[in-house]
Amino acid sequence: MTHLIEAHNLSLHYGRKAALQEVSFTIPPGRVVGLLGHNGAGKTSLMKAMVGTKAVKGELKVLGLDPHAHRAELLQSLCYIPDVAVLPRWARAGDLITLMAGLQPRFSADRARALLRRTSVTERDKVKHLSKGMVTQLHLALVAAIDARLMVLDEPTLGLDVMSRKSFYEMLIDEWCDGERSVIISTHQVEEVETLLSDVIMLDEGRVVLNISLAEIDQRFVALSHDPEAADAVAAGHPLLRYRVQGRPAALFDGPPPDTISQLGQRLRPNLVDLFMALTRKPEIQAREA
Repeated sequence: MTHLIEAHNLSLHYGRKAALQEVSFTIPPGRVVGLLGHNGAGKTSLMKAMVGTKAVKGELKVLGLDPHAHRAELLQSLCYIPDVAVLPRWARAGDLITLMAGLQPRFSADRARALLRRTSVTERDKVKHLSKGMVTQLHLALVAAIDARLMVLDEPTLGLDVMSRKSFYEMLIDEWCDGERSVIISTHQVEEVETLLSDVIMLDEGRVVLNISLAEIDQRFVALSHDPEAADAVAAGHPLLRYRVQGRPAALFDGPPPDTISQLGQRLRPNLVDLFMALTRKPEIQAREA
């Protein structure tokens, strides 16, 4: 299979509101993809379509299957942690491992126990006695013990402190990503996941505004730090974003600016936060800040 996910012209409406508009992308094996967007941009709707809980217009294949028509078969090779995921508070971690072994044929109890040993959670601990971060780590240990090809995570570390978020992502990358499986992560913590990602898909009001590998970002986008005196000349080059870096004015361009402008500043590496601001802010906000 060339791609784990193939999406072409996906659309979804809730009444008159368009949640997804002509969304197209592909995801090959061995990628860690960040799905980024403001609240209401369509991230959760797209993830629900990928795991088969929402029917969409257009063509969508996940692991070669129509996810809505073949959801039971799809979930044998796909893991999903939604943003509202909960574990039964009465259960012990060991009980959940036993339960998963009976429900999911591709689940390995031995692997779940090995993953659990990477955390501070023991098999005897009840969910109701765990912190939110510990519950999230337990959930990942259970899901990552499934011999799946694709993992979909919708705001998996929402509400966790920085150390819990760091532990979660370290465990995900170390124990699940193997160069063949792919992960899709929806998150608002863009700066924390940037170093983990191989690709990014950015949504704004239901449309894809950026679909690119992290390696291609440096080739396509140019950021310049410049002196305040050069601000008007740089602005004449119509940058995507004007902002500040370490107290100095900076500008972000889609493609190389003219040589006359390039000579006015020092080139910087554009980051995802800057791109996110440039591509998803409302035009009236950009006009006020220009």
